[in-house]
Amino acid sequence: MGIRLTIEGAETISLDEHSIQSCKFITDTPDDSNARSTDVVNTMILTGRILTAVDGDAADDTMKIAKWSVVRAESSDSYRKATVEIVSANQIVRKVHFPNAFVVDYQESYGDAEGIGEFTLVIRQKKDKFELTTIDGGYSF
Repeated sequence: MGIRLTIEGAETISLDEHSIQSCKFITDTPDDSNARSTDVVNTMILTGRILTAVDGDAADDTMKIAKWSVVRAESSDSYRKATVEIVSANQIVRKVHFPNAFVVDYQESYGDAEGIGEFTLVIRQKKDKFELTTIDGGYSF
């Protein structure tokens, strides 16, 4: 199984199954509600490896994600289109699209034993646009 991330905005960011290790999709509503709430939040948490450039190849796009994470909220570039595809045996198991995603949290960690960094990216669909989130899957490409 593989996970692919594409983020479109001022620039395109692409991470594939070599970088992304896990993805968690969360739809969250208030726990104290007695009926279906309109206060819905859609969040994705992605973890992966920070890969280094090898033999002249370009390094991965995690640097672009790190730069996106510090874009000021007042900038229109703080919101971007984010799509995650979960792929297994040439079939899209899930495809989740946030048309107005923003970075909630971004972390990088490094250790001298691994020789490679790790990242955690938490993105969220803009709250007043949560109904624009799409979830597809079950088709071949």
